[in-house]
Amino acid sequence: MVAANTFSLVIILLTTLFVVWVDGLSAPNGMHWFVKTETFSKPFPQVKPYLEAHREWVRCLREKNEGEQQTIVSGYRVDANDRPGGGGLLIFAAESYEAAEKIVREDPLVKNECVDWQLNKWIAETGDISLE
Repeated sequence: MVAANTFSLVIILLTTLFVVWVDGLSAPNGMHWFVKTETFSKPFPQVKPYLEAHREWVRCLREKNEGEQQTIVSGYRVDANDRPGGGGLLIFAAESYEAAEKIVREDPLVKNECVDWQLNKWIAETGDISLE
């Protein structure tokens, strides 16, 4: 059930928030798409101190990879009433699963065991996207 919900969430987010019609589905520079989903594993007050470090980590990844056409999109999940607190989603391109996992393991939320996370390579089958 969790996997189905995660898959549905990824599809909804991709189609409603990040989809821009462009030519082609491949990740930039022959890389591969990866999706990291995460759910808080600690009460929010224990997670909160690490959130700004997480945001800074994402900003640094984006700045580091600017000009290399590597895409990194990060955001938090909300419930039906737009209340945050359930965890987050990171969509990015990497050369391999190992490279993607290395990136994820540097996330302050992961390093400080604030989240249970899952990393999946994503292979686009239908449609065209560009994440910016």
